[in-house]
Amino acid sequence: MELKLVEQKVINGLCVRTDNATEMNPDTGKIGALWQEFDNTVAVDYKGGERVYGVYFDYESDHTGKFNVLAGFDGGQFSAEWALKEIVIPAGKYLVFSHKGEMPQIAIDAWTQVWNYFANGDAQYHRLFTTDFEYYPSGNEIEVHIAVK
Repeated sequence: MELKLVEQKVINGLCVRTDNATEMNPDTGKIGALWQEFDNTVAVDYKGGERVYGVYFDYESDHTGKFNVLAGFDGGQFSAEWALKEIVIPAGKYLVFSHKGEMPQIAIDAWTQVWNYFANGDAQYHRLFTTDFEYYPSGNEIEVHIAVK
């Protein structure tokens, strides 16, 4: 993991509200279906440099409360019929957890590392629960950015 200063980013995508308890049950989880809908709806120009993001925001409280998830991309041109929501990732300090390998295992591994790090009572950084995001540099890489004090 590495501490990074991140510049503001504008991401457009599809959004759902959920919580971790809902996501732990395969029958009630919403995030997987959100990503399927995004992949089936939005044409991302990877060759042109566009990249995919998963943005977590509007936290009700901490990891036990509800939050919004946006499956999106950083492209500026898109069809109005996609009905995408815009979210601004604020500039700030983010603790970055990176993994390479096969999806979805790398996402599971990255988030497990995040939860384990912040469950440690003597962690050097403290989570803000403001806006966090996943960045996908390629199809087999993930960087989970967690906003910290």
